[in-house]
Amino acid sequence: QVQLVESGGGSVQAEGSLRLSCAASGFTYSTYYMGWFRQAPGKEREGVAVIDSGDSAIYADFVKGRFTISRDNAKNTLYLQMNSLKPEDTAMYFCAAGRVYWLRPEHFTYWGQGTQVTVSS
Repeated sequence: QVQLVESGGGSVQAEGSLRLSCAASGFTYSTYYMGWFRQAPGKEREGVAVIDSGDSAIYADFVKGRFTISRDNAKNTLYLQMNSLKPEDTAMYFCAAGRVYWLRPEHFTYWGQGTQVTVSS
């Protein structure tokens, strides 16, 4: 059974930091592209960052220089380090696994339940 379980969300003031984690199981984690996506109320889900099986990653323009995606294939865990957070980063954050190296959510197959990030000004 495929499982993706996010953790690390919470409430933080603007310019603060959070580190999200996503524990994966039930599939061959190291062979999948892994991504972080987010969805704010009333908005479509959007790609934040995607990483390949190694260290190469792509980022949405709105998080470049602030967020860093990484993965530990030995621990089947995905991370998102978020620095210099802004109120507009407030959203539910999801991790996902897929076969396409792109930021579009429709290319991803497996999804977690999400973790809420709230940034206050």
